[in-house]
Amino acid sequence: MYKLNIDTANFLSNHWQKTPLVIKKAFNDFVDPISGDELAGLACEEQISSRIILTQSKGWDIIQGPIESFDEYGEDNWQLLVQAVNHWFPDSVPLVEAFRFIPDWRFDDLMVSFATPGGGVGPHIDNYDVFLLQGEGTRRWKVGAKGEYSPRGGDTHTALIDDFEPIIDVVLEKGDMLYIPPGFPHRGETITTALSYSIGFRAPSQQELMSSLADQLLDTNTGLKRFISTSEPVAAANLSLSHQAGMVELIASLISEPGSCQQMLGQMLSQSRFELDLCEPEQQLTVDDLMSALEEGAELSRIGGLKVIQVEGDLKSRLFINGESFELDASQQQRAEIARHFNLSNEVALTLCQHESIRLFILEQLNRGFYYLA
Repeated sequence: MYKLNIDTANFLSNHWQKTPLVIKKAFNDFVDPISGDELAGLACEEQISSRIILTQSKGWDIIQGPIESFDEYGEDNWQLLVQAVNHWFPDSVPLVEAFRFIPDWRFDDLMVSFATPGGGVGPHIDNYDVFLLQGEGTRRWKVGAKGEYSPRGGDTHTALIDDFEPIIDVVLEKGDMLYIPPGFPHRGETITTALSYSIGFRAPSQQELMSSLADQLLDTNTGLKRFISTSEPVAAANLSLSHQAGMVELIASLISEPGSCQQMLGQMLSQSRFELDLCEPEQQLTVDDLMSALEEGAELSRIGGLKVIQVEGDLKSRLFINGESFELDASQQQRAEIARHFNLSNEVALTLCQHESIRLFILEQLNRGFYYLA
């Protein structure tokens, strides 16, 4: 169990998406949930996103995984980054749970790095919120103020920038943490061999929202209402201001209807960016299999990284899971119980499964590999 030593209400009011914050001893007696060797093992896997960053005299070089051997990199000036460790390493999931004072739909992934002295990623700017938690070892972090920064080498396709004047310059030790909102430049440099944890949170852009809405309209063959005008311009080649306003209003009226956006938002925001480690049973389970397991004391656990989202005010009785919607004949409280817990205790699972619709819903999730009996 990981307990975060901050006043979350104060943090959300004064720092979240506003200002960087150094939190010394964010976790007392912090224990790394994963070792360097275990992280290296994950980096060998084809389906897991990983990379090595080499610190060189003129910049940084990236080697994409899978990484089969680390012998050639020596004892300094490199670091290994592995994405979505919470999807593949169950012991890391309790660390993620410590950050659930921020909504699940924002959570991106738990990235873990193993870094040798001198290893780092260079000055860069992220477009998401990130908590940088220090495990074993020590790292020095610098954070700059928001502003206009030139992309490194003029390359607009990289997050790297030219250097900056720091407003924060701190060495993080085990259990210390640094929060950085979007848009603040930062860079890290390893002092002693270190394990570090990056807990990232993203929000959708206008581009992503409009693209997802368009996809849904095409998939459901909706949004077919056409523009109608009450007057026409004198010049045939002219697109009048009133016609422009009318077409924009047509879009606005579509977006303002809850039924148009609730499904799109639920599906979009429950989708993980990274591959999931599905836990499909060797053969399809039946209702009898499920109830027998629960009666023998089994619990229900969802796989790492799976998002189960409930849309407040939803016009339909449903949950959104990994980009799909599931209608469920259950009360709002029962749906909330399922969405709230990574693990459903035996008592809670048995109570929920007294309802046929929930029983069948849980069975479907088990057979999809989204949940498993523990």
